[in-house]
This record gives sequence, C-alpha cells and structure tokens, in this order.
Amino acid sequence: MQREAPTLAHVARLAAVSENTVSRVIRNKGPIAEETRKRVIAAIDSLGYVPNRAAGSLASSSSLIIGVLLPSLSNIVFPEVLHGIHAALADTSYQAMIGVTDYDLLQEQKLLSSLLAWQPAAIVTTGFDHTDTSRRMLEQSGIRIAELMDIDDRPIDIAVGLSHRRAGRESARHLVGRGYRRIGYVGHDWSADRRAHFRYEGLRQGLQEAGLSLAAEFRFEGASSTMAGREALAQLLGGGHGVDAVVFSNDDMAVGGFMHCLGAGLAIPERLALFGFNGLDIGQALPRPLSTIRSNRFLIGRTAVEKLLEARERPTEPQIIDTGFEIVDGATA
Repeated sequence: MQREAPTLAHVARLAAVSENTVSRVIRNKGPIAEETRKRVIAAIDSLGYVPNRAAGSLASSSSLIIGVLLPSLSNIVFPEVLHGIHAALADTSYQAMIGVTDYDLLQEQKLLSSLLAWQPAAIVTTGFDHTDTSRRMLEQSGIRIAELMDIDDRPIDIAVGLSHRRAGRESARHLVGRGYRRIGYVGHDWSADRRAHFRYEGLRQGLQEAGLSLAAEFRFEGASSTMAGREALAQLLGGGHGVDAVVFSNDDMAVGGFMHCLGAGLAIPERLALFGFNGLDIGQALPRPLSTIRSNRFLIGRTAVEKLLEARERPTEPQIIDTGFEIVDGATA
C-alpha cells in the first residue's frame, strides 16, 4: 500500500521545530541556528520530504512535466535513449525536463529533489542505484517512475531495458561457440557502472558453464574511454597470458583495443579476437566492424515513456519490460 507522502508538519515534528522554521530552512530565509538547520535537513533526508514548488502554479502546467535524469549526454548511449523519450512525447502535451547526474548518486539526489518539487507527472531515471534518500523520495512521491537500461533487480514502478548478466553470458557462449578458449577481459572502473559489472559476472558464468574461466583480466582505474581501452589491452597482453579473444566492458574500450592491435601489428581476429558491448556506430566504422552486442537504446526510451503515460497510477506490482539485445557478428571475432 502506498505510504502517505511526508508533509511539512512531519518534518517539523521529527526535527522538534515549528513548521515556519522548516519553511525558512527550505527557503534559506532569515537567521537560523546552524544546529537547528542541521536537524531540519536531517529530518528532510530521513523522511524523503519534497517541498512543493508548484503550489503557486497552475496544476495543468505541473502535470505536463516528465522529469528525466540521465548519467551523461556526452556518451552516445544516452542521447539515443533521450531521442526515444522525445519520440514518445512528440504527439503529446508533455515536456521533458532533463538533468544530468554525471554518474554521481548525490547529484542525482539533488536533481531529483528539484524535479519532484515541481510535481511532475512522472520521473525517468537510469538504473536501480540511488541513495537511500532518493529512493524514499521516489517511493513516496506516488507518481510513475521508470528505471531504465537494467532489468536485473526489482524496480520501484517499471524497469525498461535488458539483462546485463544475460548479455555477459551470451558474449561467452558466442565466443566459445566460435572456438575461442583462452578468453580475457578488459574493463573500466565499476564503481559508477553497475551494469558493466553485471556483464562481467555474466561473462564469467557463461565461461563456467562451458568448463572455462577467464584466462586474464585487466581493469582500467577510471572511466571508460577509447584511450583507456588501448592502454588496458596493452597491459593485459603484456602479461603473457596467451589469450586468443578479449571481451571489453563496452565498445569505446574495444575501439581503443582495436587501435592498440593496429599499432602493435596484431592481426584481428587471426591473432586476437575482440568483442564489445553497445553496438555503437564507431565500432561498425572500423576497418573490420566490431563484433559486439547491440542494445535497443531508442526503444528503451520510447517504451518507458509510452508505458508511463498509459496510466497515472502505479501498478500494484512492479513491471519489468525486457527490450532485449542482439549479437552483431562483425569481423573482429
């Protein structure tokens, strides 16, 4: 059963102050003792309270906002998701209000609080990772919530995306089916990318099912990039593990690995097979198109918004929508 959304009175009671004091802390108006301010902020975080900044606006204007929180707009993956979102909104009166979190959960919390204060009709976020405060705000808001890109967990409302663990397993099965046995892994920092970690876990599981294990692995200590992929593959191959194929955490890293092979004179795929994830155009523009898994990013964005707008009330049970993926054979594996 949906819990009652916390009010100003609830915050005041928990912080042991007046509602007027809570209001002044929220609006940052007037002198407030620092200890009092800390108590009020702690109560707001604990309850997941969201001030209603739309109270003085027309109800119809606030109800036409769809809040969208994306990790990045420089990574081509997320502009394609946004394209799908805009396609779903094209023939409606709704408008997307977009925030970029830079893969920072505290930044997501800050942006989420600002968006919810305008009483949007729905919120679109990326993945299942949120701060405790963000999760409380989302759960107690009562509005429709879509968590995108991942379906390997239980959503608050609806999840739209793919199973990254299954994608990792299918990577292993594909390479094993092509005759590769000494398979390595090159990745990036997982701390802000749980989905890459899930694919890694799925890869190991797929290899285990074939009676194999990773022959070698190397993770770059930082975000994924083409340069990171190039450096990381050089490090892995320098260990003398004799790998015959390498799975990369994504296509950006794999393209960097391809560049290393070109510079080192390593024949692809005769000497070394390369396999990515995402199905980006840059991978298909290589002299040998990248073997990879393509995710349906446009479909994820469009489907999420279409499902959110089907009903204003949350379903009694969370819903998971699998948009799937496809293996792109390419020419590097």
